[in-house]
Amino acid sequence: MQVRAFMTTSAFVRDRSLLLLWTITGMAFLLLFRSPMAGIASAWWNDPEAGHGLLLAPVAFWLAYRSGIVPGARPQLALGSVLVALGVSTRVVAALAAEAFGGRLALILCIAGLVIAGWGVRQLRAWWLPAVLLALAVPLPDIIVGSLALPLQFEASRLGASLLELRGVPVHLDGNVIRLPGRELFVTEACSGLRSLTALLSLGVLLGGLWLEHPALRIVLLALTLPIGVAINGVRVFLTGFLSLFVGPQAAEGFTHLTQGWLMFVVAFALLAAIAWFLAWLESRLPRVERHA
Repeated sequence: MQVRAFMTTSAFVRDRSLLLLWTITGMAFLLLFRSPMAGIASAWWNDPEAGHGLLLAPVAFWLAYRSGIVPGARPQLALGSVLVALGVSTRVVAALAAEAFGGRLALILCIAGLVIAGWGVRQLRAWWLPAVLLALAVPLPDIIVGSLALPLQFEASRLGASLLELRGVPVHLDGNVIRLPGRELFVTEACSGLRSLTALLSLGVLLGGLWLEHPALRIVLLALTLPIGVAINGVRVFLTGFLSLFVGPQAAEGFTHLTQGWLMFVVAFALLAAIAWFLAWLESRLPRVERHA
């Protein structure tokens, strides 16, 4: 009885110590990263290019909660501490340099380090889908957004102009400016398709993680995301130019233009979902082919 009472007391003390340790760690984490987290939340709410994070972050945490802790997960305190130390160092350097993205990167590193310290690399590997979605939810620096948006603007302009020419519309393309009879159509950064492409990429990761098992098929799905997004945005530019020429300038602005964007994104998502379904069907057939072979 005394031995059992001693073991029970020891377990209680150990559990309370562990709870205290995680409580202190959580408070230190919130204190250190409150500014980057506030910046990320502000970007999600105010920046259209980062608005997909409002959906991705809750989905990532829900997927992690649903999958739970893998059986046999063991803490790897040394490796986790190294990642946490690296994240804290990155956070300090980013704060001194007043660089927002460095603080966001440090946040992701520290979360990964805490997971490894608490449950090991095996757990982080099991949570790969929530981890990737959470990383995709982090807003990119403006310099990267600008460098990605510019070639997408040119490609959307080129595709839109080509489609207008196929319809017999006289077109002169000058960079991201499409000159039509009596008017000009500017493909701005907001119309580059980067926003929809980022959202499609995130949906591709989610569909691949939920529906597909083979990593190669997931890569195929992600690889097809880029041409789908670019092509759909080119069609959107074509529709904008065509409607503005034959219906009126109001078709290229305001609610009509916004509605076109949403409809084109729905079409792109439907195509992506159809491809994911086909790949899942193909994947279900592969084992049968192997057995017959």
